[in-house]
Amino acid sequence: MGKVRIGIAGYGNLGRGVELAIRQNDDMELAGIFTRRDPSAVTPLTPGAPVYKIDDIRSMTDKIDVLIICGGSATDLPKQTPELAQYFNVIDSFDTHARIPEHFANVDKAAKESGHLAFISLGWDPGLFSLNRLYAESILPNGKSYTFWGKGVSQGHSDAIRRVPGVKRGIQYTVPVESAMDAVRSGSMPELTTRQKHTRECWIVPEEGADLAAIENAIKTMKNYFDEYDTTVNFISEEEFDAKHNKMPHGGFVMRSGLTGDGEQTHQMIEYSLKLESNPEFTASVLICYARALARLKAEGATGCKTAFDIAPAYLSKLTGEQLRASML
Repeated sequence: MGKVRIGIAGYGNLGRGVELAIRQNDDMELAGIFTRRDPSAVTPLTPGAPVYKIDDIRSMTDKIDVLIICGGSATDLPKQTPELAQYFNVIDSFDTHARIPEHFANVDKAAKESGHLAFISLGWDPGLFSLNRLYAESILPNGKSYTFWGKGVSQGHSDAIRRVPGVKRGIQYTVPVESAMDAVRSGSMPELTTRQKHTRECWIVPEEGADLAAIENAIKTMKNYFDEYDTTVNFISEEEFDAKHNKMPHGGFVMRSGLTGDGEQTHQMIEYSLKLESNPEFTASVLICYARALARLKAEGATGCKTAFDIAPAYLSKLTGEQLRASML
């Protein structure tokens, strides 16, 4: 199989991450970047990379093997992925967990009707964490699973605090509670509330003359975001914000505490963790290896929609089955 020709739909943090990930995989090549902005105003990281208006994407169906859709889960992907699956083999990182079944059904219908293949909800959660939850719960049926996120930037929560009146700039970090993780590792299988598992740290540059107490109260009482957490609101200068809060780290832990044996049972612990300096660059790297898998499965005639649960690990690697068995098994 020749190089997989990758199209990037959307050129924000994730789109740029995909572009960088393509450079690290010599069996991939960038076919084009598609944006809602004026293409002449976009400077790609790859010199000479073609940039097109997203409206012109249908004219490129014969030049793209896999289209990676880099929009947001709130409004972009529910519309874009099923629409573009009519014309391309597509991948997205849709991460609204509660709406994945609905999104899957819409994309599956579009892909099957057009004879294309689509992968959805790929990244690290959903994606790699989902796989680890599945493995752990299958191996240890008598047990409890726990997922902790952070320390890392929550883009949705950061956006929410920036909408509070008086906030000029803001960023929010989700922080796992160490004592809760230690309790899980002990084998006691604790029942943990939302508040017991994570705290939230907000770093705010206020508008000049803003009411700091009102900002803090608005954040801490915000429904569906902060009201169920112990939240700390810190006010800092713009210079400190630029110096200390200019990256997008994240990560987390998937844990399964379980019992095996008969009679006097034995405690077993499974733990998987990630520590990421750049959430979008890591997510992009996951998308790229799944693009390889998509191209291989499509060559075998697969159509419709799939998730990480449906894709054999061997399809992700550049190595042949023989090489994998000799070097990794």
